[in-house]
Amino acid sequence: MKTFDLKKFLVPVVAVLFGFLFGAIIMLIFGYNPLWGYEDLLTSAFGTTRSIGEIFRSMGPLILTALSFAVASQAGLFNIGMSGQALCGWMASVWFALSFPDIPRLVMIPLLIIIGMLAGALAAAIPGILRAYLGTSEVIVTIMLNYVVLFVSTYLIHYKFSKNILAEKDSTLQVGANATFRTEWLSSITNNSRLNIGIFIALIVLILVYIMMTKTTLGFEIRSVGLNPFASEYAGMSSKRIVVSSMLIAGALAGLGGTIEGLGTFQNFFVQPSSPSIGFDGMAVALLGQNSPLGILFSSFLFSILKVGAPGMNKTGIPPEIVSIVIASIIFFVGIKYVIEKIIPNFKEKGGKA
Repeated sequence: MKTFDLKKFLVPVVAVLFGFLFGAIIMLIFGYNPLWGYEDLLTSAFGTTRSIGEIFRSMGPLILTALSFAVASQAGLFNIGMSGQALCGWMASVWFALSFPDIPRLVMIPLLIIIGMLAGALAAAIPGILRAYLGTSEVIVTIMLNYVVLFVSTYLIHYKFSKNILAEKDSTLQVGANATFRTEWLSSITNNSRLNIGIFIALIVLILVYIMMTKTTLGFEIRSVGLNPFASEYAGMSSKRIVVSSMLIAGALAGLGGTIEGLGTFQNFFVQPSSPSIGFDGMAVALLGQNSPLGILFSSFLFSILKVGAPGMNKTGIPPEIVSIVIASIIFFVGIKYVIEKIIPNFKEKGGKA
């Protein structure tokens, strides 16, 4: 029976505390009062029902992109292409919703989820196949694919999207009431925030991924290949199949995150100046949550608080970039967790074992 690993739990907690401490030092260096800054951040994040709704709205895509990174990571892959995969899901789902506007909502919503996941999986299949059969670096391929997807999406909206679904050259029309992920009751209870059904979809997927990774043969194979692909091959598993399968699942999760961001937060598609930040933020969330579904749930909540509360720091003249420094600091301290593990003492279990 597994015992609770207190030290493993404390590592991200200490990393977060160090991140906030480092952010406070930065604020002091630039002449700002960190206590006022953090007070304004929390007040802005939790001060109104609308801002609380925005926190949960922000969590949906973050949970999914973090799960995407976590699944690939469990297979020994470093998927840094969640931004491009999310963009594929976002673009494909909005295009479908606007091109076929008369489909009933009960059919449209599941179709949009499936299309978004397929688009993300398709984008992730390329680095997965290249890694499995040619041994290429999935890191380089996914980074470059982020740019490819970004520029292809701009080309498509400028030259290939039907003018009937465009509001102007750089953006589409808003999707109809049958395709939006927002609902009247969620908006009404959160004072017209952009909270949408995406958070519920993300929580369901979070549970499904936990079950898949811990209770199914596929999850066992993914973790085995991630730990030792050669031993897994010796045991009869196909590491190539597992690598491709892991990337397909990771891409589908990121594509769903992009779909929720597109149809829940913005409700249209527009030319992106850069790859969506939810991909890179999702990687940070997964690292902080140590790739565990429960950890991802809590770390996505923390990141959403920081994101939603950051503009509130302007009240005391602190630029929101300071919050970005705090986030970067947290990631940094998570990255050097081996140093933190040295700082935290070992806790002895009953019987004298450390």
